[in-house]
Amino acid sequence: MQRTLVIASDHGGFSIKAVLAPMIQAAGFNVVDLGPACTDSCDYPVYADKLCQHLLAAGEDAQNGQMLGILICGTGLGMSMAANRHAGIRAAVCTCEFMSRMARAHNNANVLCLGERVTGPGLAAEITRAFLATPFEGGRHLKRVQQFETVPQP
Repeated sequence: MQRTLVIASDHGGFSIKAVLAPMIQAAGFNVVDLGPACTDSCDYPVYADKLCQHLLAAGEDAQNGQMLGILICGTGLGMSMAANRHAGIRAAVCTCEFMSRMARAHNNANVLCLGERVTGPGLAAEITRAFLATPFEGGRHLKRVQQFETVPQP
């Protein structure tokens, strides 16, 4: 079964998205680009919500790593904050390959967040490759990840 990668950005992440999407497709993934289609100013929460809704609608595929997401804005921070408001989404800002591998292996991250203004295209590609190649380890990490949805609110 072909894995799917859903990708979206705002205007501040558009250029990195344009580099990553064809690279990911060439690696054998089905790529779903949720926009935007140009660099006109737009609101990152809108695109984070689109991507999260797409992943959540996929159900089990998004939970077992068959479908992953990438969100890109200027720093990755805004996208991660907007995405993590959705139950079932585990979005991680990663600025190096190690963070990317650990986000998948230990935290079962299903959305990678990148910042175009802090990560160049070459490094963004390496971070993405690490994210896509790393499976969730489960085991001792599973109970911790399961607690994300059950943390009591103050």
